Amino acid sequence: MAPASLINQNQNSNSNTVCVMEASGRLGSALVQRLLNRGYTVHAAVQNRGELQSFGGLPYDNKKLRVFHSDHLDYHSIMEALKGCSGLFYSFEPPPDQPTYDEFMAEVEVRAAHNVLEACARTDTIDKVVFTSSATAVIWRDGRNTMSSDIDERHWSDINLCRKFKLWHALSKTLAEKTAWALAMDRGLKMVSVNGGLLMSPDLTITDPYLKGAAEMYEDGVFVTADLKFTVDAHICVYEDVSAYGRYLCFNNVINCNKDAVKLAHMLLPPSECSPPQSSEDTRVYQQRISNKKLNKLMVDFR
Repeated sequence: MAPASLINQNQNSNSNTVCVMEASGRLGSALVQRLLNRGYTVHAAVQNRGELQSFGGLPYDNKKLRVFHSDHLDYHSIMEALKGCSGLFYSFEPPPDQPTYDEFMAEVEVRAAHNVLEACARTDTIDKVVFTSSATAVIWRDGRNTMSSDIDERHWSDINLCRKFKLWHALSKTLAEKTAWALAMDRGLKMVSVNGGLLMSPDLTITDPYLKGAAEMYEDGVFVTADLKFTVDAHICVYEDVSAYGRYLCFNNVINCNKDAVKLAHMLLPPSECSPPQSSEDTRVYQQRISNKKLNKLMVDFR
């Protein structure tokens, strides 16, 4: 039997080792860097073998960073990346050979979520999963304009409505997150989800699938965005805080007035396609009808 001191040493080592999957995306790569800065040992799991080299240039001690090729649809590669980790930060990125969302992407994303959660349940070390979902899995509902209270984490997007209006991103995120929650509860896994707004980054374009239905989100007061740093901090906060539970809507800006909408349009579109100058005379402000109080309360003391 191993000495108690050795067992404790192994437990401490595992508790400081986490996996980030998919690590090559905007959020994933930023999470890897932030976790390394906080002293974690990180297993960075990427889908594309060509991206395995991209982490080699990070200015960190290589002993703290291991890079794995891990296909979301390949159960064994997932298990390899999770080995020895106490936590998983999971976000889905479309496969390299199918980068856009369509009606079939939901099936792929659901299968990926199922594989990853099943793998976590079969490990001896994973204590907590932080599942990256989206605000689009919350906001798309019939009769949302007649609701008496703000939309928050307790709400789910309506699957039939998403199919009807071809909101494939919302459909995929909703079905994948529900699959993950069902499996986590069935297998006794501790899971927290982060339902983020539109992730702001320099490479954001008008083709981002989150933006389907942007005009309706804007007029309904539920068009929310999240800075990358804020989103990364939110993920780490819900992982480290033992009181974190359930779902968390994650955003730090609401686009509900013309000035903000025009500013975003200038980021996404070439000047020739942006709204004409006279549109700046629009002074309407749509009432914010979405709440992130739960996350803000949790993050008050986060450093």
